[in-house]
Amino acid sequence: MKTSFKTIIITLAVLVVLGIAALVYALSQRGQQPSESSADTVASTSHVIDDAGPEAVTLVEFLDFECEACGAFHPIVEDLRETYDGEITYVVRYFPLPGHKNSMQSALAAEAAAQQGRFEDMYNRLFETQAQWGEQPQETPEVFRALAEELGLDMAQYDAAIADPATRARIEQDRTEGAALGVQSTPSFFLDGELLELTAWGDLEAAVEKAVNG
Repeated sequence: MKTSFKTIIITLAVLVVLGIAALVYALSQRGQQPSESSADTVASTSHVIDDAGPEAVTLVEFLDFECEACGAFHPIVEDLRETYDGEITYVVRYFPLPGHKNSMQSALAAEAAAQQGRFEDMYNRLFETQAQWGEQPQETPEVFRALAEELGLDMAQYDAAIADPATRARIEQDRTEGAALGVQSTPSFFLDGELLELTAWGDLEAAVEKAVNG
């Protein structure tokens, strides 16, 4: 009788231990799963300007083409792209700010150009001409149409893209997902999925160099 009771006690103890282990494992697995409310820093529709492959460092920039800080960072980003050509993947996503009259219009121009395979050309042209159309009291879509003409885009296709609600929705999607990731201002950079806190000039270059060189 004593042996049977001892056996029961041991069996119960083993079951308790196994139960605790299973619970710990389940909780650890749940912690490893991505949150349903989190968005990926790179969407299937994102504009990948430089693709260095799946093992490369990925730099994602949420930007507003009218943002002066974005304009100031543009040459820095271009230098990084040149310096680490083939070593970093660079992705651009839209985050037009409501305080800028032409932020949405410039994004629409970039997205319309993207539909003709000319996103990077318009991306560069917008920053090159930012001082001419930025900080205006009202929207100036005709300025961006002129840029499209300069780039030699199919203007009928461009006009159709600008008028298509899906083009604006594509931009709004980036802004919504950016906000979900914690983007509050522009430019905001994510390096391999982590939002960078830039407090001084040189921080972006230092972060990229560290990520590339390990």
